[in-house]
Amino acid sequence: YEVIKQQYRPEVPEYFNFARDVLDRWTEVEKEGKKSKNPALWWVDGAGEEVRWSFEELGVLSRKVANVLSDACGLQREDRVILILPRIPEWWLVNVACMRTGTVLIPGTQQLTAKDILHRLQKSKAKCIITDDSVAPAVESIGAQCQSLKFKLLVSEGHREGWLNFKDLLKNAPSDHHCVTTKCQDPMAIYFTSGTTGSPKMTEHSHSSYGIGLTVSGRYWLDLTSSDIFWNTSDTGWAKSAWSSIFSPWIQGACVFVHKMPHFDPSIVFESLSRFPITVFCSPPTAYRMFVQHKLSSYTFKSLRHCVSAGEPINPDVMEEWKAQTGLDIHEGYGQTETVLICGNFKGMKIKPGSMGKPSPGYDVKIIDENSNILPPGKEGDIAIRVKPMRSLFLFTCYADDPEKTEATIRGDFYVTGDRGIMDEEGYFWFVGRADDVINSAGYRIGPFEVESALVEHPAVVESAVVSSPDPIRGEVVKAFVVLTSDYASHDPEKMMKELQDHVKKVTAPYKYPRKMEFVQQLPKTVSGKIRRNELRQKEWRK
Repeated sequence: YEVIKQQYRPEVPEYFNFARDVLDRWTEVEKEGKKSKNPALWWVDGAGEEVRWSFEELGVLSRKVANVLSDACGLQREDRVILILPRIPEWWLVNVACMRTGTVLIPGTQQLTAKDILHRLQKSKAKCIITDDSVAPAVESIGAQCQSLKFKLLVSEGHREGWLNFKDLLKNAPSDHHCVTTKCQDPMAIYFTSGTTGSPKMTEHSHSSYGIGLTVSGRYWLDLTSSDIFWNTSDTGWAKSAWSSIFSPWIQGACVFVHKMPHFDPSIVFESLSRFPITVFCSPPTAYRMFVQHKLSSYTFKSLRHCVSAGEPINPDVMEEWKAQTGLDIHEGYGQTETVLICGNFKGMKIKPGSMGKPSPGYDVKIIDENSNILPPGKEGDIAIRVKPMRSLFLFTCYADDPEKTEATIRGDFYVTGDRGIMDEEGYFWFVGRADDVINSAGYRIGPFEVESALVEHPAVVESAVVSSPDPIRGEVVKAFVVLTSDYASHDPEKMMKELQDHVKKVTAPYKYPRKMEFVQQLPKTVSGKIRRNELRQKEWRK
């Protein structure tokens, strides 16, 4: 870790464009025969269809798409483009084409409703939307309310009235395109936050923030080289897909593996890890929690050497079970839509289960109090990144069109993440919870993650969400919403509650045990799979 910190000295030039300066450079390396034969993109649909593109082929096709955006749609630099597609190869082409044309990409997940799409179109004033047959009706239902929307591109074999057909235009577009010259701080993309604590914000990133800033992830956290085949299971609508399905792997010249997988299915994941030579794998904690419910010993992941997780904290019990069954550690990382990797369990570091690891060499990360004082080890406070006297270029530029919300993230010399944490004596960071999620019961501060981790250690629990609930004596108490495994679902609820309460008292400080408990079929989640604790908390306090 100390060597990584010394080695990491990224250069940020005045002009930078990821398509030209990274992807086209890999094309040259490929042509010179100095790179492994791995493709840049390897896509499978699970039914025998496969696409393998070299960096050169990715370049040719993305230039054709760039011509579609510039010529057929007449889009200019910094015009905004909303992209809502599943995991299909066209999604990657549009990402790269937007960089080549200087248009600002706004990805969205296919699970967005018509109301969500309307909010995004109106707020962003996007001129173009690119989607498929499954989302087109929702766009049509609200299109009349979006004055800025000029072009609708349909990725489909069929045609639809009022839409340009993407595949027809791609086929006929010329393959030569001159990449625009972009400054490193010019806007590249806008990611709507996942909305765990309120309505989604438009997080603007520059060409360098992800394009150069994610070097630290690709090289040191994911441990990728140009001979690796890397699979990240994220939905295409989220910043994590930009992190780990575009920038981190392609900075390193690694192959991005994609399985279409319309619905998340652990058995498809296991079969793919067994069948394809995937060396590095990334999935969120929700997925790993599902994985360890299965008997993994019947599969052999012969090429897999490195596993990572991000999105929310991963329970130590899940890490231990995954290692027992696969022999592999899970390297947890922590970041936000607004940042690149903030903390991580980097290559060669001792892993402390439950810890987010140590600060990324790209940031000066501290735990601070409400007056911006840096707190000593062992003291809980706000996780913050120093931005004065010099703001890192690897942070978001702003919340687009919202200077007040942008300004509200700064306290003293720091960008405040909105997460609470503790740093230990060895410099490892530990997540306590979103600032809003921390429970204050009779003077004791309790982070939900610790209680959830204790609960999930019990064989009856698949997952849980812990929130504050009003109490006349203590002000608020810990309440757990618990999803039980099928083997325990029919047990007597009173006895089950008592058993789980006793279990929590044994594995963590007794004052943290959930005094209230409710058994549920499922937990409310954002479309990216993060638990919406604020929804459960609001329900409790409205009673």
